[in-house]
Amino acid sequence: MSGNKLFVDTNILIYFLPGDNIAIDLILEKELIISFVTELELLSFGSVSEDASGVVKGFLKNCLIIDINPEIKELTIESERVQNLNFPMQL
Repeated sequence: MSGNKLFVDTNILIYFLPGDNIAIDLILEKELIISFVTELELLSFGSVSEDASGVVKGFLKNCLIIDINPEIKELTIESERVQNLNFPMQL
């Protein structure tokens, strides 16, 4: 395996897009793979300017975007769990 592909979640891209050096070093020269969930999250931020939205759309053109399938659903669920997101009610 060459190691040139990298599956990334929204959080790393939130740092990468404005130019965070650590995120850039991690992503530099990688073929980025994202889920459709990440695409939706990046495009749905309400506080993003028109210019920034254009940058995001241009960036997404260079990513392989995986549509929904059982594997992506499981990866998304696990990614959210690892981030320790709190569910608003007790189950």
